[in-house]
Formats: sequence, structure tokens, C-alpha cells
Amino acid sequence: MTMPPYTKGLHRVGTHTYAYLQPDGSWGLSNSGLVVDEGEGLLVDTLFTLALTEELRSAIAARLPGVEITTVVNTHDDGDHTFGNQLFADRTIIGSAAMAAHLAASPSADYFRALIERAVGGEAPGALETFVRERMGSFDLSGIEMTPPNSTFAGRREVGVGRQRVHLIQVGPAHTEGDVLVEVPADGVLFTGDILFAGSHPVIHSGPVGRWIEACELIEGMAVETVVPGHGPVTGKPAVRRLRGYLERVAEHAERGLRAGLSVSEAAGRFPLEEYADWTDPERIVLNIGAVYRELGAEDGDFAELFVQTAEFWAGRR
Repeated sequence: MTMPPYTKGLHRVGTHTYAYLQPDGSWGLSNSGLVVDEGEGLLVDTLFTLALTEELRSAIAARLPGVEITTVVNTHDDGDHTFGNQLFADRTIIGSAAMAAHLAASPSADYFRALIERAVGGEAPGALETFVRERMGSFDLSGIEMTPPNSTFAGRREVGVGRQRVHLIQVGPAHTEGDVLVEVPADGVLFTGDILFAGSHPVIHSGPVGRWIEACELIEGMAVETVVPGHGPVTGKPAVRRLRGYLERVAEHAERGLRAGLSVSEAAGRFPLEEYADWTDPERIVLNIGAVYRELGAEDGDFAELFVQTAEFWAGRR
């Protein structure tokens, strides 16, 4: 099937499948997915704010009148894939058990709302203030009630949507603690959540990075042709291979940097970003090298401090 254009809105990617895209896919602008059959709908991920999730719901109603969303699957616990869950609180919301446990312990929407408000109001320090204001300052996170999955699983699970069978495959911990792939075998379509960032640097929140590489290898061996990433345009397996190569490169670079006694920022500054010049969000290299450092036992891998360093790295490249 021809890949749809990378424009905002609902795009058909298979007989029973749709991708809801949010360009440019940067911080907070994630994709969602939809599987439909016999009037039933399974939604893959909600969005970062209630307003954005309402837009998604309205787009589905306009394009597919009469379709009822009966099930939501959260591919992982990041807010840009879960904060809209409350709009479907009376439906079945599925996530991996690891994802649900991590969500319960993760910073709430109020934490991120306060961070954005401090940045917009000029209360955050220096580069961090500017970074958060410019990258996330347009998001209104008010009114969000954290709504975790009400149905969990580990490993694999099959879900019915009308006559269609949807396969849920846990591949985390990788990007986060409990990442899940959503496969629609009849259409040859795979929704990856943030196991795939297409056209941008990913973020390694959890790791180990080796598990993420294994998840990419799993996808490469699957009988799918169309891949809907968590961020970026609808794509195919070549994008998965390129991301796998990037993760391998980051892991090798970080290990060499740590052996050489480099700080995370110093190692990030020496990473060959020019080889990924067509990717957005290069500042995430700081978080990614920091995650590998953390995995290797280094003490300078604290996420809060790395986020400040990420902002400083971003400011230095403007």
C-alpha cells in the first residue's frame, strides 16, 4: 500500500486500519492508531492533552460514523500516549503489567503542567526555561486525571475487533518499562508506539538498549509491510533497520566515552550527528548516551539532570 502523506489527521493504512498523525512528531506530538471492523474500534494510544484527544475522537467520528471505540491499547506509559485515557475511562484500556506499574510511579500530568507553567512564566532557569517553553509551551495539560489501564497482560495477548484479530506483543523494557507492539496481521500493519521514531532521534527512557535492538530485530522479521511509528510518518522496515543501527552506534559510542572518562555531555558532543542530519531533535543524544551510561553503572545518568543538559545542548546548537 502507498504510504499516506505526513499530514495531520486520520489516514487509512489498511483495509481495517488507520493512522492518526501529528506532524512534526517532536516533543508531545505523537501518533495514534485505529483498528475497525463491524462497527467496533480499537484505539492504539491516546494523546498528550485532552483537547488533542478530543480532536482525535472527532476525526474518527467524522470519518467513520457509527464506529464505537470499545478498546484502547496503550503501547507504553509516556504522557503523549496516555494522558487522554480519561476520555475512554468506561472502555477497556489495555496495557502491559509493567507499563501499568511504571505509570503508577511516574510523574503525573500535573508535574509536567507545572514544569511548562514555570517555563512559560519565566521561573525555570536559563536554557531549560527556553527549551521547555519553545518545545512544549503550547500544550495545555490542565484537567487531566491519570487513568491507568484496567486490563493488563504480560508477554502476548490477542484481542478481537469485530472479526479481526489484533496481536499485542510486549517487547519492553526498551524505550520504557513495558513497551507493546500492536500487530494487525490481516492488513500487514504494525503500530510500534515509541519502539520506532521515524525521522527523529528517539529517547531511551528505560533500556537496556540491547532489548530495544532486539525489538527492532523482531519487527524486521515480522510479516508486516506498513509500520506506524509512535512519532513521524508512516513507513516500512528500512526505517526500523536505520533506528537499530542508530541504537547500536549510540551504545558503542557511549561505552567508549565512559571508558575514556568523558562526561555525558562531552560524549554527546563527540557523537557524529552529521550522519543523522535529516533527523529532528538531535538534543536527545544527551538522554540516550546518559541512559547507556546509567545502564553501565555510571552515576551521572540521573534523568532530571540529564534533561537540563539536554536543554543546554539544544541551546548550544541553535
